[in-house]
Amino acid sequence: MTPLTIGSDEHRDLFCREFVETHHAYAPDEVAWPDLDDASVARLRSLPFWGEAVSSERTAAARVQAMADDEHDPIVREAVALQGYEEARHAKLLEGLLAAYGIVVAEGGGETPRDPEWGFLRMGYGECFDSFFAFGLFRVAADTGFFPPALVRVFDGVMQEEARHILFFSNWAVHRQVHLPAAQRPWFLVRRGLGVLWQAFGRVKTALQLREADAGDDFTMQVPDTIGDVTLTNLARICLSENERRLAPYDPRLLRPKMVPTLVGLSLRFVPGARRA
Repeated sequence: MTPLTIGSDEHRDLFCREFVETHHAYAPDEVAWPDLDDASVARLRSLPFWGEAVSSERTAAARVQAMADDEHDPIVREAVALQGYEEARHAKLLEGLLAAYGIVVAEGGGETPRDPEWGFLRMGYGECFDSFFAFGLFRVAADTGFFPPALVRVFDGVMQEEARHILFFSNWAVHRQVHLPAAQRPWFLVRRGLGVLWQAFGRVKTALQLREADAGDDFTMQVPDTIGDVTLTNLARICLSENERRLAPYDPRLLRPKMVPTLVGLSLRFVPGARRA
């Protein structure tokens, strides 16, 4: 395999082409939502995150499209615009699920950022955090039957699209930094660091809020009773395995998101009994 110079035009062509060529075409309004038994529908309705999920996808779509509109390189712009389309499609898919199973949420999300680059950086690093854990939780929900198999089949493609998104973003960020004028590179590097810190702080804040929440209103605190005996250590291992599996199909020369998997992997070394034999 030909070596790749990260930040080169060849690198740009590869990560953009890989993203565009792996796009899966489907229309969310044509999805045939399966008939579920009463218990499965009640379980879906009990989950507290649907409103936040739809709002997040609408916001992501607006931020990505703003970045596409601001991008001057036609090759990069095509790929970023395609991601914006996929983010909007995720929102429409969730809207279809909510309508199919009678789940009512408040409207929200979709605001266009004033600063496209900062909005895209925040969104991208947020996806790097969230997708890593979503891969593992989705696997647990599928394996334990928490999500019915028919719904797992529908949303497995969404999980794979998220893998493509964080792969694309990781390569986009480095390529953009290399091609900025020399005077702008330090500020972009600072913005990348701020984007990571912003998202990390948000996740820590959420985790602390969840610890203080009433278990009856908190999905994460219901997980052990609902989808089986899943410890944090086991979940971390599953997240690592699923993250590797989801990213494996793509060209190995492309950069992978490393921060969250590395931190989780290091943390397992300090958990008593967590190391594999």
